[in-house]
Amino acid sequence: MTTRLVQVNMKAHDDSALGRFWAQALGWGVDSEGPGVTNLEPVGFAYPDPAAVCIDIIARPEPKTVKNRVHLDLATTSTAHQAELVARLRDLGATLADVGQGEVPWTVMADPEGNEFCVLEPRPVYRDTGPIAAVVVDCTDPRAMARFWDEAMDWTLHEVGDDQATMRSAKGVGPYLEFVRTPDTKSVWNRVHLDVRPYPGDDLAAEEARLRALGATDPGIDRSAISWTVLADPEGNEFCLLSPR
Repeated sequence: MTTRLVQVNMKAHDDSALGRFWAQALGWGVDSEGPGVTNLEPVGFAYPDPAAVCIDIIARPEPKTVKNRVHLDLATTSTAHQAELVARLRDLGATLADVGQGEVPWTVMADPEGNEFCVLEPRPVYRDTGPIAAVVVDCTDPRAMARFWDEAMDWTLHEVGDDQATMRSAKGVGPYLEFVRTPDTKSVWNRVHLDVRPYPGDDLAAEEARLRALGATDPGIDRSAISWTVLADPEGNEFCLLSPR
């Protein structure tokens, strides 16, 4: 029994508008499973598939108050492509952002609702990831986070260090999942989080118990009106355990 990363969940004041931005940014299609929910995935994609980590945008009224602890890194193929992508994203409504990065070869930006993301300089490791190079999680201990998520999911651990740990689907496709050491500590409920899903035929309750035994905790979310399970990783980052599919 195991699980895998299937999507990134973002909260937004206007899910439709933010969905349009990200669909245009990534060249993906837009769908909706109901009011206040916008789903993004590659055109012609058969969900779930490790070739892409999809995006679900959910309408919520709470304001963004701090830097997100989960963000997307976008891939580029050349310096010219990076510059062209940054310019196109600014035309779509993104802005340049300063999170204390200093002089770096990548460009830090924010989407129209202030969610930070990076447009990376061309890197060979991301040449086959698709438009999203990596889903990045800020943390204080990348090694501990790698231990938990390596056991939680069937993804392959590629790199583990004091400052960064990296995973990718065992099939070697799609974006990477990276844990990066940062000096900040988690202070509020995450507006961007990971959604994981067991495989068809797995038992949801048993998978929840397994994740708890690995170190996942209950963040105290009211589950009376939802069909999925909300847990938190060892550093308190909320994530959702969806039904097997």
